[in-house]
Amino acid sequence: MSNRRNFIKKSAIVTGGIPFLGSLDLLPSFKLNQKANIEIYNTNWGFSGSTEEFCAKSKAEGYDGIELWCPRDEADRKEMLALTEKYQLKLGLLAGNSGATPAENISSFKSAIQNAISCKPAFINCHSGKDFFTYDQNKQFIEYTIGESNKSGIPIHHETHRGRILYNVPIAEKFISAYEALTLTLDISHWTVVHESLLANQAKAVQKALSRTGHIHSRIGFQEAPQIPNPDDDQYKAAIEAHFAWWDEVVRIKAEKQETLTMTTEFGPPPYMWTQPYSKEPLANVWDVNVQMMKMWRKRYD
Repeated sequence: MSNRRNFIKKSAIVTGGIPFLGSLDLLPSFKLNQKANIEIYNTNWGFSGSTEEFCAKSKAEGYDGIELWCPRDEADRKEMLALTEKYQLKLGLLAGNSGATPAENISSFKSAIQNAISCKPAFINCHSGKDFFTYDQNKQFIEYTIGESNKSGIPIHHETHRGRILYNVPIAEKFISAYEALTLTLDISHWTVVHESLLANQAKAVQKALSRTGHIHSRIGFQEAPQIPNPDDDQYKAAIEAHFAWWDEVVRIKAEKQETLTMTTEFGPPPYMWTQPYSKEPLANVWDVNVQMMKMWRKRYD
């Protein structure tokens, strides 16, 4: 019972917006030989206000940019671009695919990529393919983005997301080995669930993924879920340490190459965010948790 009380008490602290940086105190220190250039983006996942309200709040919190799903409608894209210019925010865009067949999925994906390219974002993050498509079907998504990235000059990354092409470590390693130009959005919380582990027995393959990472979604998962309730809960010390160790390595690689690393704070609302039984009240305020993650990154990597 006392563990449950402590759990709820810690979650309530997040909801109240009180600063908490304790999880960094759990971690080994981290130093770089060269300064890292990191841009931090905010997600509107779970935000209930307008796009303008989201932009204004993100700017006020100190984010460098925002990451949104690319609107299909041209008028909506123009409004989005006007707002990012007004609030001086960088823009990252999400693009995905849908359809009843592989052919419909690749067609919808190409359209989404072209819409995103037309906005000239800092990067495009792809929810690409399907975990049940064949290798030959899924490789079409990767080959298309490599070509479009080369033509446009816009980095196009494929996310390590459940249900998508790179849903597990061995499949990702296969595509990484086949395509030297493939770059990833590392949301490694998905892999901890898929493999029901913190991936210690796949360290070599994970290292390959870290070396190909261009963008990060900084959510912390563990063996049984893609999101812990908050990044300050020492019940999840091992998962917190593992995620920061992976992120440390990506930051180190990018700093040594003198390349910019983009990161989106991506703790999500329910059902990703845990809730109280029956009342379904979230255990933490997702906006506050994401702002906290931004501050943790600033403190550790600046």
